[in-house]
Amino acid sequence: MKPVVGGWSLRRRVITLLTVVGVLLIALAGAEAAMAARNRTQIDAVLNETGPLRVQSQELLNALLDQETAIRGYAVSGNPADLNPYREGLEQEKNVVVGMRALLDDYPQIGQELRIVEERSTQWRQSVAEPVITTTEQSGTSAGQALVTEQARQQFDEVRSAVNDLQEEILTAREQSADNVRTSSNVLVVLLIVAALVVVVAGAMLLLSMDRMVIRPLTGLADQVREVAEGDYQHGIAAIGPPEFIRLGEDVDAMRQKIAADLAEVRAARERIEWVNNQLQKQAEELTRSNRDLEQFAYVASHDLQEPLRKVASFCQLLQRRYAGQLDERADQYIAFAVDGAQRMQRLINDLLAFSRIGRLTTGFVEVDLNEVMGDVAGQTEAARQYADAELTWTELPVISGEEPLLTNLLANLVSNSIKFRRPDVPPKVHISARLVGAEWEISCQDNGIGIEPEFADKIFVIFQRLHSKDAYPGTGIGLAIVKKIVEYHGGRVWVDTDVPEGTAIRFTLPALPADIEAAAAAVADDSSEQPQSLAAVEATPSDEVPEQSARSDRPDRADESPESGRTGDMRETVG
Repeated sequence: MKPVVGGWSLRRRVITLLTVVGVLLIALAGAEAAMAARNRTQIDAVLNETGPLRVQSQELLNALLDQETAIRGYAVSGNPADLNPYREGLEQEKNVVVGMRALLDDYPQIGQELRIVEERSTQWRQSVAEPVITTTEQSGTSAGQALVTEQARQQFDEVRSAVNDLQEEILTAREQSADNVRTSSNVLVVLLIVAALVVVVAGAMLLLSMDRMVIRPLTGLADQVREVAEGDYQHGIAAIGPPEFIRLGEDVDAMRQKIAADLAEVRAARERIEWVNNQLQKQAEELTRSNRDLEQFAYVASHDLQEPLRKVASFCQLLQRRYAGQLDERADQYIAFAVDGAQRMQRLINDLLAFSRIGRLTTGFVEVDLNEVMGDVAGQTEAARQYADAELTWTELPVISGEEPLLTNLLANLVSNSIKFRRPDVPPKVHISARLVGAEWEISCQDNGIGIEPEFADKIFVIFQRLHSKDAYPGTGIGLAIVKKIVEYHGGRVWVDTDVPEGTAIRFTLPALPADIEAAAAAVADDSSEQPQSLAAVEATPSDEVPEQSARSDRPDRADESPESGRTGDMRETVG
């Protein structure tokens, strides 16, 4: 199904919505700021203008009343001291009028009323107060009281009426300012409510838009991906919504197609591999059966050939002893060839019989002390060592799990080879050592003989493979093949170390006992917990040297080195 591509992208829609909301909120914020400033001005007018004006208007009335009362008292008593309230009230009136005029910039009507009060108060003083004071001073109290008439009281009532009008005008202005404060406060609240509504509506629109443009398309895409993940790799993925999701759906569908194609290839490859495995298994079974038959054949053939071969060898030797010197020289030579061939054939058959028996006739693995095995090997090779004036040494060797006869045969073959392949006029020296490497013992047999070229290092372990003629070095060429088979039977490997400076070093591995591995790990942990050596001690010991730890620690595998005299655990077999 071809997905429907939306018009605007998700980014564009979100940015547009946020822009509109931002513009509205900024406009509302500006209106609220202006209204708040106006509200603050109106509150200042109420608190700092109309309020003080109202108080000052009352003070003005009190000052005028003090003046009128002082005039009446002076007219009655004629005492000049009674005029002090008049003069103080007049001074207070002037001060109050000055203070009020400082607050009347925005209130012209109140200023007009104040001027009326000033005019009427001035007229009252000119027509009533001043004449009463002058007449009382000149003619006495009776004349002064005569001037305080009903008309004079009416004239002061006009002054009082003007003050009342002034107070009513101030009260009206104050009420108007208070109404303005309430109105601006209400408008400010409305603006805040509108801003909150804008935020709420924008949030609701954003949620609805996210649900429509993001959540639903993603949910649909996830459902389709889940179907593919459950195994329906042929299910096409179609996405709806903004262009970003359309492209995402196309990418996911392309990935699905790639996975489906790769999976088809994997399935085809798996089928081929299964077929190949079946063929290999059949071949392995056939090879196992063939090897078993060949081993059985070799054993039977070598065993059955013993009797006729012994008969041939016996009669050839009998013929050689009885008719030696009675025939011509060529006949004696032919008889010698026949005897030598029969003997070599007998040795080959015996070695082949021993090779075929490895792993077939087993006595079970037991713990074998290789030091005792080396004692047996020394006894077996004593005659050869006496003849070659050879020296056999070994460091303390480990205890391993294996078959003692096979391990004895293994080490005897290595020692015999080292003695046999010696250099002329150089007494052979053979040294056996061992070291623990990981979970294996690496055992080395090193001599000072003729050595082995690196290109022949792997050929010497092939059965019947010889690097020298039988006249130069006698043998059947099966000894190292027996060594390799014994090592592999015990779970190890064998190789020739071609990096030694002199002679030959054959190394092989045998699995170590768990106790030896744990002891080595404990020793490493103890060494790491000790205090660090001094700088001089560290510089005196190279990092690649391993100091002798115990009778089982590693020693340099040099055939021309012998253990130091008196070293505990070292053994020496020297003959000659």
